[in-house]
Amino acid sequence: MTVDSSEAGRAFVLGIDGVPWTLLSDWAAAGTLPNFERLIEEGVAAPLESTTPPTTPTAWPSIATGVWPDKHGIYGFQRVESDYTPEMNTSTSLERPALWDLLSPATVGNVPMSYPASEIDGTMVSGMIAPSMNERFTHPPELVDEIEADIPSYRIGLNWYDYADAEERFTADLDSLLAARRALMDRLMEIDDWRLFFFVYTAPDRLQHLIWEEDVILEHYLQLDDILADVLDYVDAHDATLYVVSDHGFGPISQFVHLNTVLSEAGYLEQKSQNATRNSLSQLGVTKSNLLNAVKRVGIDEKRVVKTLPKRLVDGIAEQVPGEHALYDVDFSETVAFAHGPGYVYINDTERFDRGTVAPEDVQSVKRELQTLFEDLTDPETGEPALSVSDGDEVFSTDDDSPDLVVVGRDGYEHKTKIAAQVFTPAGTKAASHRSEGVFFAYGPGIEATGPVDGLEVVDVAPTLLHSVGESIPDHVDGTVRTDLFSTARDPTVEDVDVATSEGTETADDDFGDVEDRLRGLGYMD
Repeated sequence: MTVDSSEAGRAFVLGIDGVPWTLLSDWAAAGTLPNFERLIEEGVAAPLESTTPPTTPTAWPSIATGVWPDKHGIYGFQRVESDYTPEMNTSTSLERPALWDLLSPATVGNVPMSYPASEIDGTMVSGMIAPSMNERFTHPPELVDEIEADIPSYRIGLNWYDYADAEERFTADLDSLLAARRALMDRLMEIDDWRLFFFVYTAPDRLQHLIWEEDVILEHYLQLDDILADVLDYVDAHDATLYVVSDHGFGPISQFVHLNTVLSEAGYLEQKSQNATRNSLSQLGVTKSNLLNAVKRVGIDEKRVVKTLPKRLVDGIAEQVPGEHALYDVDFSETVAFAHGPGYVYINDTERFDRGTVAPEDVQSVKRELQTLFEDLTDPETGEPALSVSDGDEVFSTDDDSPDLVVVGRDGYEHKTKIAAQVFTPAGTKAASHRSEGVFFAYGPGIEATGPVDGLEVVDVAPTLLHSVGESIPDHVDGTVRTDLFSTARDPTVEDVDVATSEGTETADDDFGDVEDRLRGLGYMD
């Protein structure tokens, strides 16, 4: 039942993608960012622990739902099907209700993984992974036309790799992106009837991947501090509780570690043989990327080609042409394990995969071998261990189909799944990547910590927010209501909630080619 927002508690979530706690808290404490300083002085500030691995497509759904990926169902931008093909995840992949399903009316803007826009009670503008600003980009659908008319410079995102040697152009275009995003937020703020306002800025993540220089980062955060000033005025005027959260933190990197190369060199992954055709094409410089660029230049859509030609022919071409075609270069009939996505390692077991080679009873012993293999990997130059390894059954305990291992780079290293010539390669123009420690701020009615706030996790945000506006907590949530943030102690109430999510639009026919290009440019896909 919809409650009159003027008679019930309200909450505003200001999401900022990829904020490192140490940098932001130091700048705020020093008074360099006065509005973030105000949050520290008048509210609650603490580091926020991300998902494992700390990545955008897992963390934002966990923030919005209060559950870990094994319950909400989104482990990355893509999922691997039983025939080894990667498929994009979308909002229709979400298996638990988000805050905007539970608290209405809601105003939602630019949240990653929210495409296609759900038919919520309220307004939604989807964000990262949207292929285009089409009729599914917003709810109601006609809103997209209004955005294009009122904010003609509005863009879904930037292709990071387009700016590898053009720092000034990159920061200028990023400033333009941020300004357009702010204009959208201002437009959505004209809506008065809401109980939840959830808006995300992803620009810091884009900036920090390419540039890890404190003076440049600070210049960007000064703009975010100015945005926060507007948000503070807005929540004060609407008597709302404000939560400022990031999905993960950030830190510098210098080396890539190629997980599938580790598996290949150890005999667990078999690459397809470089037959005469592939070898000749490779020597001539004929690769998948080159072919697709040529096709696009003459106005032919890649997706249309794939749909029109028989799948057997498309697969045959992909197997013959060298280059980046996800897992096409793996001979699965001879492979024990492979890596895909944000540091996930899958054992090629016969129950899960079509060409599996490992019997179910052997999975655990193979997993132990692989865990040792990755844990023992050291940088040949420093002798330092490069990877952190977690058992997928422990990280994702409620899902039998979760990844078998989670393998992520330690500080200074980033895990990659490309089959490279060497295990370790320089990070090149990519300056920094994700860390586990993001940021959390709370401010508003009743927010007053009585002591230090420790151990906050991304799944705590949703239940704590619901409690702060007087709502019950769904019984399926993994997070904890952090009553230590409030000046008045009140026990949370828990109720059985239907896990069905808001109705979305079928996306099977969407062309995600440009999305995959953007994700590859950001280093999220190999």
